[in-house]
Amino acid sequence: MALRLDTEIQYLKGVGPKLGSLFSRHEIKTIDDLFSFYPRAYEDRRAARNIGSLRPDETVSLKAQIVSVSSYNLGKSNRKIYDVLLRDSSGQIHCKYFRVPYKGYFERFRPHQEVRLVGKVTHYRGRLEFHHPDLRDVDPAEEENQDQLIPLYTEIEGLSTNKIDKLIKSAFAQMKEDSWPAEKLPPSVIKENSLISRREALLKLHQPRPEDSEALLRLQSVAHRRIIFEEFFWLELYLAAKKVGFKKDAAKVIAPQGRWPEKILATLPFSLTKAQLRAFDEIKKDLSEGHPMHRLVQGDVGSGKTLVALLAAALVAEAGGQTCLMVPTEILAEQHFKNAQKYLSEVGIKSALLTGKSKAADRKKILEDLLAGEIHILIGTHALIEDWVQFRDLSLVIIDEQHRFGVEQRGQLKNKGSSPHFLVMTATPIPRTLAMTVYGDLDVSVIDEMPPGRSPIQTRTVYESKRPQALQFMKDQIAKGRQAYVIYPLVAESEKIQLKDAINEFENLKVMFPQLRIGLLHGKMKADEKDQVMNEFRDHKLDVLVSTTVIEVGVDVPNANIIIIEHAERFGLSQLHQLRGRVGRGAHKSFCILILGYAVSEDSKTRAEFMEKTTDGFKVAEFDLELRGPGEFMGTRQSGLAGFKMANLVRDIQLLQEAREAAFKVLQKDPKLKWPDHAGLREELLKSHGPAALASIA
Repeated sequence: MALRLDTEIQYLKGVGPKLGSLFSRHEIKTIDDLFSFYPRAYEDRRAARNIGSLRPDETVSLKAQIVSVSSYNLGKSNRKIYDVLLRDSSGQIHCKYFRVPYKGYFERFRPHQEVRLVGKVTHYRGRLEFHHPDLRDVDPAEEENQDQLIPLYTEIEGLSTNKIDKLIKSAFAQMKEDSWPAEKLPPSVIKENSLISRREALLKLHQPRPEDSEALLRLQSVAHRRIIFEEFFWLELYLAAKKVGFKKDAAKVIAPQGRWPEKILATLPFSLTKAQLRAFDEIKKDLSEGHPMHRLVQGDVGSGKTLVALLAAALVAEAGGQTCLMVPTEILAEQHFKNAQKYLSEVGIKSALLTGKSKAADRKKILEDLLAGEIHILIGTHALIEDWVQFRDLSLVIIDEQHRFGVEQRGQLKNKGSSPHFLVMTATPIPRTLAMTVYGDLDVSVIDEMPPGRSPIQTRTVYESKRPQALQFMKDQIAKGRQAYVIYPLVAESEKIQLKDAINEFENLKVMFPQLRIGLLHGKMKADEKDQVMNEFRDHKLDVLVSTTVIEVGVDVPNANIIIIEHAERFGLSQLHQLRGRVGRGAHKSFCILILGYAVSEDSKTRAEFMEKTTDGFKVAEFDLELRGPGEFMGTRQSGLAGFKMANLVRDIQLLQEAREAAFKVLQKDPKLKWPDHAGLREELLKSHGPAALASIA
């Protein structure tokens, strides 16, 4: 039978219900899904080699025999490393696997078995190895293809790359010319960006020609360009549509007179940085344009984002509107409230604090004043979204560390005003590539300059054997009147992972240093317990705070000048940087000591060395993104990021920019996508994001 792209995979000759079910479990349900299961690499048989001729960083293909298959634990952990030793007439080489590709992968190999290997040669600890190469049985029929470029696919529970290749070729053979649907990308986008058709791109990827080998192996062929551009384009079109939706609503015009902010600035004992002034100018322009501002302000810990946000609130108050500032924790809300009182009360701006701890009488008075318009800025936690919190004229919503709040919570705040302006802040520096995708519907202000007077933080890496010296250094700093954080990756002891934990080490440190006042903080404690401990540390009733990453976003403790992070190899780079930002907030010279556990990987050492070299959060974020990829970097499966099958935010930044410009250009010309050439765009938006995506441009 002739196939169509929407034909279920089980009806492809050679598949059937059983194999179709296996494919379906891996999100391959139709012929189109099968064609979108792209080769992860290519094997050029013309580059076939033997073990004795290998050189570092080469991607090669070779035949060899299995000598042995073994596994061992890494250091004191339960993490297994698998080692497959191969040999041919010219020598031997180890193949290392730091994870199991799928259950039963290693059980299929036996000594003396002949296999074909495809992989990249790695120079590791003085010798050549392969890390996670592709190993498969030698197939006599496949071995005849000595002069071909062979697509390699990720194996699916024992379904070999060769079998997948044959099924895809069979599917192409059963697709008739008129079975291919019309292009969804408009002709103008295809022409202006020099793209080949999607059908041609799929053929070139799955049935590669040897003459295209160099571009295909580098993932830079015209076929790769088409698919990567299209993946970026669909996400950027959705973000552009959301942005168009924002512009449709009318919002309170905040005339940029700025007398109140000028008075506030005149009272400050310091000047704003150029980056702060630039961000404030961008906010002022947004507030005056008559449609809701949707702006992200991102900057490092201590870069002065909060002051910029409070100046925006002063502008709104001067125009007769109200602001709410929502933060993730009560103790952070209290800190922002104190700052608001310090900076805003000078010009008569009244601020209030509303949290779960607010007393009933205080809450009643706040709600009355809020409804009467006598409170200009309300600061609080999730309590702000409760139905009984009502404003007279909510004109600006500010959300700090916005990734801590869900879309629904942000929507509830928005509904308390008539199309209020939105300002979201994050202290997690986000690389430009991610900001264009995760926050592509927002305008972005970057505060990439630190205020003068901030104490530089000296970062040093030591190994477990030097831990006593690190703790002694901490004790010496405390003797000078300073305070310290000691951070652990686990709250409590784990049977699965052999790592130090906060609860046990808290007890151990109390025994080691009986003269020190030591407190414990972790995420399993009740909110009021956490606040009590943090307040005691802030008020210098504690010398040392033993904690987990719960302090990643916390209050300022200027007297704390040393942070020790145990098992630093267990933390991401951006997380380490956030933790490091807890110190260096006062006039004292500050220190961050990273303690690495036993038998850490080369990757962990590289990350620690990078932390020693820079305190620039944006450089840290770029490097972290390169190492971990976007999904893990963001800590969650962000909308759109998980949908990329081929696109890479680090490698393909130029194509991302081109796709973004093309998507926004389409909506500038045809804001409602009513043109006949744009019917495919409406269809894709509806399919990928539902009716809400079209509602924003209706």
